[in-house]
Amino acid sequence: MGVFTFVCRKSGSEWSGNQLSGDLEASAASTYELQRKLVQTVLAVDSSGGVQSSFSPVTPSSAVFQVIIGGGSGGGFIGGGGGAASAGAGAGSAAAAPEAPPAEEKKEEKEESDDDMGFSLFD
Repeated sequence: MGVFTFVCRKSGSEWSGNQLSGDLEASAASTYELQRKLVQTVLAVDSSGGVQSSFSPVTPSSAVFQVIIGGGSGGGFIGGGGGAASAGAGAGSAAAAPEAPPAEEKKEEKEESDDDMGFSLFD
């Protein structure tokens, strides 16, 4: 898992992003374009897994942008399950896919009124 953190600043009409501890950088006319360029820059260095990113404005002219490559627990679990199912099917196994567990029943919570509590706010 790789974590890449960038400090982004606006100078004039252009945004630039410099890696906090490293040599990666990019610049663009908008924050959206800058985020896309920084992700592509990171992927050129490390493309070992899924990509997550987070852009957090600090002031109107500065922000922190973080790109995380691989290691997502939710994505890894989903990807692992799909890989196991396709590996079993590719091996020519005749076993049927396991059934999905039944969906949990949603219990509607009854909104308590002040009468249910044994007193009233307006008595």
